[in-house]
Amino acid sequence: MAAALGAAALRRLHAALPPRLKRLAVHPPKSVEVEFADGSSFHLSAEFLRVYSPAADSKIRSVGGEKVIFGRRHVGIMSAESVGNYGIRILFDDLHKTGIFTWDYLHHLGSDKFGLMRNYIITLRKHGLSRDPQRRK
Repeated sequence: MAAALGAAALRRLHAALPPRLKRLAVHPPKSVEVEFADGSSFHLSAEFLRVYSPAADSKIRSVGGEKVIFGRRHVGIMSAESVGNYGIRILFDDLHKTGIFTWDYLHHLGSDKFGLMRNYIITLRKHGLSRDPQRRK
């Protein structure tokens, strides 16, 4: 019985771990592609990655206590550099570069890309903001 519990716990732990990164391709200025050992692969746009950057950012607008990044529809990726064996740092053309996208985080973003983007658009609408950049006066 103890061996069966041990095997079940090991299966749960293995299922909870994100799969190992198999391939990463950066396609400046528009996207990043990631492929994982479990066969999942994701195409993530520059806008999506910029909006969900894991870094605190001075260009985030706080609206009603909610942090919202807006106006990034046309943001581009200028470059990316590896950070150890666990992630990449992306330099966007709005000069944001402080977020480190770990393989785990990229898998999370890809796995829920449509739900996250839908929630982002709902949040923008709720606050009267747009994905498009503001016009300069």
